[in-house]
Amino acid sequence: AATAEMAALRGGPGWLRGWLPALQLLRRGSKAVTRHWKAMHFQRQKLLAVTEYLPPRPAVPPRCLPAPRDRPQEEDGYARLLRRQVEQVFRSSRMVAVCQYNSMPDEDLVTMRHYLRKHNIEVKFVLNEIIRPVLEQSKYRNLLPLFVCRNILLVSPETRAREMLRVLKGIPQVNLLGACIDDTILSRQGVENFARLPSLEASQGQTVGALALLPSQTSSLLQRGPSFLTALLDEHIRRLRDTGAPGEAPQEQGMG
Repeated sequence: AATAEMAALRGGPGWLRGWLPALQLLRRGSKAVTRHWKAMHFQRQKLLAVTEYLPPRPAVPPRCLPAPRDRPQEEDGYARLLRRQVEQVFRSSRMVAVCQYNSMPDEDLVTMRHYLRKHNIEVKFVLNEIIRPVLEQSKYRNLLPLFVCRNILLVSPETRAREMLRVLKGIPQVNLLGACIDDTILSRQGVENFARLPSLEASQGQTVGALALLPSQTSSLLQRGPSFLTALLDEHIRRLRDTGAPGEAPQEQGMG
């Protein structure tokens, strides 16, 4: 190495002009492994086998025991409160209309509530998971097919179907699906037919007139025979007086 350096300094051949390190370290062979698998000592194996935990056998086989019952999940108190409110709405309202609700601006919603409140109709927003269990255990279970999407209830202590349809006519975001009026479930067409009926006072007047017509006709039929007989007798007496036949006085006395 020293000879090569001196030759390079003296201007030797070109392949000797480059500097090479005097010492080069090259590592050969595999990596050192410090951990090798070693079999466990037989005494330790015996100790582990002796101290292994064995669970005790049950006195009754598991297949002979009754199947465990699922613990009922505790119902949320807020959900219970909402269901009670729904039950109270159905008990205290003569008209409960189910409508499909689509998104609408808040101003339009406030306006709809205002016009419905003028006719004593309230708007109730309910969740399907709240109202469906209530309907399943009541006489209104036939309303269940209507609660498949986002719905609202239009409730009123009076039967204001005509006013409700008039307000909903100008609100395309709210579609009437059906209603329960006086414990009678009606479809949309049934609600429209009910709205065309006259008021209760007019219906009562028509019923009273129809009931009074039959007795009056019966009375007139019963009085027609005696009235006709009386008219015939009066006409006979008049003719006897006009002719002046003998024996008129005795006949008149006999008639009297």
